[in-house]
Amino acid sequence: MKIRYMLLHAYGMGGTIRTVVNQANAMAEAGHDVEIVSVVRRRDEPQFAIDRRVAVSALVDQRGGVPADSLARKVWRRARGKIVPYGEFAAEWFTERVEAAVMDYVSGLRDGILVTTRPALNLISARRASSGVIRVAQEHMNLGSYHEAVREQIARHYDRFDAVAVLTETSRKEYRDLLSGTPVVRIPNAVHMEQRKHSDQSNPIVIAVGRLVPQKGFDMLIPAFGAAAGEHPEWKLRIFGTGPSKERLQARIDKAGLGDRIRLMGRSNVIHEELAKASVYALSSRIEGLPMAMIEAMGHALPIVAFDCPTGPADVLTPGKDGVLVPPRDVDALAEALGRVMGDRDLRVRLGAAAAETAHGYTPDVVMPLWERLFAELTAGRPITEGPHPAR
Repeated sequence: MKIRYMLLHAYGMGGTIRTVVNQANAMAEAGHDVEIVSVVRRRDEPQFAIDRRVAVSALVDQRGGVPADSLARKVWRRARGKIVPYGEFAAEWFTERVEAAVMDYVSGLRDGILVTTRPALNLISARRASSGVIRVAQEHMNLGSYHEAVREQIARHYDRFDAVAVLTETSRKEYRDLLSGTPVVRIPNAVHMEQRKHSDQSNPIVIAVGRLVPQKGFDMLIPAFGAAAGEHPEWKLRIFGTGPSKERLQARIDKAGLGDRIRLMGRSNVIHEELAKASVYALSSRIEGLPMAMIEAMGHALPIVAFDCPTGPADVLTPGKDGVLVPPRDVDALAEALGRVMGDRDLRVRLGAAAAETAHGYTPDVVMPLWERLFAELTAGRPITEGPHPAR
């Protein structure tokens, strides 16, 4: 099969980029003809390893620089209303030139499978790709996280897809209710679990991983840990990641007098070693798609303490078995749950062992056959197999 994956910036960092690259690599390993199409290119080399059998191309080379913010906004205002809605998270990337390049590319395709990976690209594919192309929309966020203008466009145009792929059962139900005539399949992102060292629960460390942005809720995790830390003076919190909220979060840590207990660690090239050294993983997000960092932590036998945010954690965890879920944005409940798990090593060991078992339901050996089955059904014109992922 000829499979093309389209990413906004295949040369960048981020969970969607990593998971799509992993998919492309796996499909190439399985013998398929695979290409990654990057809408823009702002770096010389990709940040994630791409199999040599995967072709990589870019539509707009921006290594020489991009328009200044003010100019970009003016260009966006001129292009506004064509296809990419203003509320799309990456709308500012889609200047007139960029949007036109994507439209020209997808309208020129005549065969194969085109997998687009965010609403802006999905909407262009739905409205401009020819009937000879099998179109698959990947959604990496839950429907409710999008701006109303984006949701309106999804409802209006996604019925043109041959299939819509989502990450969780909750998202599948949301999109199924919205798109009554379009197959909606749940296929989670795959997580490699080879040679994952399990935590021995000996280090008093709570770990969290993610971009330092409001979505990840670290502004709530800091006071929650601070409230739990009083009864557990040996415990520390380590937050790994970079992002624009770093100074605000550090100021919050300093104001609370927790600088000796909580550290912003930045980016780590050995995050799996850091996970193995920790004893609890905390997820404080306001929203999620499918929390990949959490699943990776589970692969290290870390118990999870998480907000039951939309969506993701409840689609993966069984409360009391492999983790603890508390009401969304309830800082006091998060503090209580952290304190309970921090103070009970036997509980951590039990939850962590079950977490490791759950994580194996997200390995490539489980997930990639689901993609192959979907693509085979689409290519052959057979009915699409819907329904939940077998791990849940």
